[in-house]
Amino acid sequence: MEYNVNRYIEMLTLENQRQNLISRKNVAYEIDKHIEDSLKITDLLDLTGEKLVDIGSGAGFPGMIIAIACPQAEITLVESDHKKSQFLMEVARELALTNVAVICARVEELGQDSGYRGSFSLCSSRAVASMNVLLEYGLPLLCPGGRLLLWKGRNYQQEIDQAQNALAILGGTLEEVNCYTLMEERDRALIVVRKEKPTPEKYPRRVGIPAKRPL
Repeated sequence: MEYNVNRYIEMLTLENQRQNLISRKNVAYEIDKHIEDSLKITDLLDLTGEKLVDIGSGAGFPGMIIAIACPQAEITLVESDHKKSQFLMEVARELALTNVAVICARVEELGQDSGYRGSFSLCSSRAVASMNVLLEYGLPLLCPGGRLLLWKGRNYQQEIDQAQNALAILGGTLEEVNCYTLMEERDRALIVVRKEKPTPEKYPRRVGIPAKRPL
């Protein structure tokens, strides 16, 4: 794992000069922080045999890091930006990660695709959207009993409060909130939502609508 992580850091540092994937203020520090944050899920769950879809993978956090750390998990990275998805594909090829698939598409479209809807045991997302929006993105992709894993900052309780309507409509229930400190950042939280009921077929709504008109 260490070699793969180090090679990934090299590739990301180089790619960040071409396209702004992460903050350029202190690249090495930022990457270390993002990696540590991504790995928090391994303290919480054994991902062996899980089928995980990562929404808005961007530079690879948390999905690519999870794939490197958990070779026995099947990871699908969803990134709608073409350049970012190409970078993720290059990383997967360079590191020979046979457990990784990269899809360049909007998640709203995948959620209505019978090839993906209801197909995953886990869905992760970090720094993509508010919780009520992510519920509409992620819950349709999960099988019954599947779990949505959301990395959140200090306003996590406010997001949970605002997501109650979306939880009720989409068939999810708040399972647990795991609070932690990331380096000097306090009030971080990893929120786990379980899919208890089938998501109505009309969700997710068409591209752009979940973010414009959250449930």
